[in-house]
Amino acid sequence: MEFSVQRADLLKELTLSQGVIERKTTIPILSNLLLEATGESLRMTATDLELGIRSSCAAKVKEDGSMTAPAKKLFDYVRQLDEREIQFKTVESAGGAARQVTCGRSRVRMSGMEQENFPVLPDMPGRLARIAPELFGQMIRRTVFAISNEESRYTLNAGLLLLKPETMTMVATDGHRLAHVESGTSGDSGVSGELRVLVPKKAMTELSRLLGDVEEGAEIEFTKDDNHLFFQIGTRLLISRLLSGQFPNYEAVMPKNNDRKVELPTDALTAAVRRVSLFSDERSHAIRLQLSQDEVKISSTATEAGEGAEDTLTASYDGESLEMGFNWQYLIDFLGAAGAESITFEFKDGQSAAQVRPQSEENLQYRYVVMPMRI
Repeated sequence: MEFSVQRADLLKELTLSQGVIERKTTIPILSNLLLEATGESLRMTATDLELGIRSSCAAKVKEDGSMTAPAKKLFDYVRQLDEREIQFKTVESAGGAARQVTCGRSRVRMSGMEQENFPVLPDMPGRLARIAPELFGQMIRRTVFAISNEESRYTLNAGLLLLKPETMTMVATDGHRLAHVESGTSGDSGVSGELRVLVPKKAMTELSRLLGDVEEGAEIEFTKDDNHLFFQIGTRLLISRLLSGQFPNYEAVMPKNNDRKVELPTDALTAAVRRVSLFSDERSHAIRLQLSQDEVKISSTATEAGEGAEDTLTASYDGESLEMGFNWQYLIDFLGAAGAESITFEFKDGQSAAQVRPQSEENLQYRYVVMPMRI
């Protein structure tokens, strides 16, 4: 096997594969990349058995073939090279076949593993739907943070993607908060009826990375089989294990009678919450919101240390006084994803879930439901 490739082209694909590579795997082959050179392209594949990515870039192939290479070591080495052409070839060494990488006057030999041991990723079946990359990226960013990290809560380790002919919805929850975003239209998606799938958190994170480098006018081709989800984005294909199970009935927890509302500037609220959070209880992360005539007071108390903090924001509010406790991290997560100059809190009382909305965007409705804390 022998080929050459431009450093910039190779580094871009290596960078995108790093999120899939397992650093501490008990299966050594999973720390390797599979490199396949044929015709005028180099195809690269990485997988951790739960998630896989396959991408390609232009190459000058002198001898077709395939090899594996240590993914992290190759990435770190290529990152240090000058911006020029890099040559790869398989050479014999004392320990067997090695991978020789040459760039100008720099040369290295890397050990690899037998490519026959590399897991076989499935090919993408026929397309089910088309998704606009920019819209999908926005929806992922506004929900992924609310996915549960508790492995025991299996169906909460993923976001729900709901596709219909005229709408696309993403929902995520960890049982304490829920992020819900719906597009007014997903365009001519090609979906007939309703399609529901659970997208694992790691897959959503890697999709967000891939969507940061998409050509204008490109579309995501989405499909699935009995065991996998497939997202084709240009020359890159992300393959995720399909999670089974029933996502919670999120519609049942959506607040319906939250008629007390207050609008606050996002930046000012974020700054106040961050200041007050410095003096909150380290275990509970609890802060207090107190609504009264024309103002919102945000405060915290670290009982054991005897410390506390308070910030007051001017707000147009003429309802009854109201006090609620929240995990400050839950608020910061939402405020960072809201993407709006102001947000609106909607309350029913001090014990029921609050709903927060950013300024509405064209064809995009974003709601965040957060449970109160006893403080």
